[in-house]
Amino acid sequence: MNLNDVLLRPLVTEKTSSQLNGEGTFAFEVGLGANKIQIKTAVEAYYGVKVADVRTIVVRGKLKRSGRHTARRGNWKKAYVRLALGETINLYDV
Repeated sequence: MNLNDVLLRPLVTEKTSSQLNGEGTFAFEVGLGANKIQIKTAVEAYYGVKVADVRTIVVRGKLKRSGRHTARRGNWKKAYVRLALGETINLYDV
């Protein structure tokens, strides 16, 4: 997997902005096939920071309805990346 297949986009939500950034933790949407080592390497290469810890979770797709038809959204993977002490990422300048 290359860098574009591992890191899809940063997740900037109210929860990730308030709770996680104070701890030096950032959330990213990553590819379903990406493992923790690939995620750590991709964040370090793309942002030029030192990563201390990576936690991942697979978010299950929701069941959606349109009239009488039902469909299911696809699953996606979320990664919480904690940076080493003194490291930071400015997501708005990249």
